[in-house]
Amino acid sequence: MNWLTRLTVVCTLMFSCVSAHAQLTIEITHGEDNPTPIAIVPFAGGNALSQSLSAIISNDLRYSGQFSPLATGDMLGHPTDRSEVYFRDWRAVGSDYLVIGKVSKLNSNYTLNYQLLDVTTQKLLLNKKISGNLDQLRDIAHAASDEIFQQLTGMRGAFSTKILYVRRIALGGGEYNYALLMADADGQREKVLLNSSEPIVSPTWSPDGSEIAYSSFESGKQQIYRQVIATGQRQKLTNFNGLNSAPAYSPDGKQLAMVLSKAGSPDIYIMDLATQKLTRVTKHYAIETEPNWSNDGKAILYTSDKGGSPQIYQVNLSDGWKERITFNGAYNARARVLLDGSGIVMVHRPEKGGDYHIALQNLERGTIRILSDNALDESPTVAPNGSMMLFATNITGTSILQAVSIDGHTSFNLPSSAGSVREPSWSPFLTSPVLVTDQ
Repeated sequence: MNWLTRLTVVCTLMFSCVSAHAQLTIEITHGEDNPTPIAIVPFAGGNALSQSLSAIISNDLRYSGQFSPLATGDMLGHPTDRSEVYFRDWRAVGSDYLVIGKVSKLNSNYTLNYQLLDVTTQKLLLNKKISGNLDQLRDIAHAASDEIFQQLTGMRGAFSTKILYVRRIALGGGEYNYALLMADADGQREKVLLNSSEPIVSPTWSPDGSEIAYSSFESGKQQIYRQVIATGQRQKLTNFNGLNSAPAYSPDGKQLAMVLSKAGSPDIYIMDLATQKLTRVTKHYAIETEPNWSNDGKAILYTSDKGGSPQIYQVNLSDGWKERITFNGAYNARARVLLDGSGIVMVHRPEKGGDYHIALQNLERGTIRILSDNALDESPTVAPNGSMMLFATNITGTSILQAVSIDGHTSFNLPSSAGSVREPSWSPFLTSPVLVTDQ
């Protein structure tokens, strides 16, 4: 089975489950051995809200794998202000940190006033106010989670980010509905960006998160589109014969790398988005596909089978110099560069006939560490803070999304309640729609 045929088989297997409505839900499969104990006390004034802000924050921190929120029933009190806190009570239940606060409403505006306290030192670490409207309650909670996470780990939180993914649902009679969906990083607030009776593949974000690009078969042939998130306005970028696939924005958002086979075999091209002028980057009889930019925008990593099997290569855009990046394993494809540039995550097959896993290769040492343990893992995408990655996998015949930390210590599943989901893409950091200020 050649590797393009394999990709077709993967797509078929990934889209095998049928139903009428979908919603992603998180199922934790493995966490840190010693997560940090923290208590998020139910906020005062929040009982009547449609969503519990304290519960969302607890779930965010739990899903990161680095924190173990205390169950509400195990709390010895429900303080809402620092003056009401008896630190000995929180030491007694084993919490290292404490989050307290209250929610208030003025006209149509909601405000969360919260404090983060160190139980051991009794110091105030954060004293914040976050405001938004009724539709932004989850945004308020995610913003608080981001700040708490950054304060305690030193790493920017990614709870306010979004994910893209594609869902397929069988309608009967050999017909399917394909939907390009956007949701919060925890799978909630799912929103349909595009519906089609034909496949949608390779969704990707612009660097500022304002638009996306993807490949669609809606017209009966494969074409690349870009779409503005806020308005839904779309622009068709390619309409060539053959492959029009795998769009990838440059770090400055001005160019789009893509795969076209209009000249014969699949090759990498770059389109200037202002003029739609194309520049050919690779020219080889082999299959060259799945481009991804280096963080500085000076090179493109891509997959090629010109060495006899799919491997990762890099081309410098200034002089066209090409070099092979991966040498370990029978199959390495779909590279995604880590935030700090130290490594790449990719689809990795250790030996011919073996399973396909997601792996991390250190670019300096060339060492590979396998991060997933399923048999048919695909389409890795990395969170903007570099702490987690998301990929598609097939478990008992059903395609789901799975997340794993870059260190491999934390993992959770995001199955859909209906249909099969795949082709995930994690957004960059986004401008928060809520107002965060110090109290």
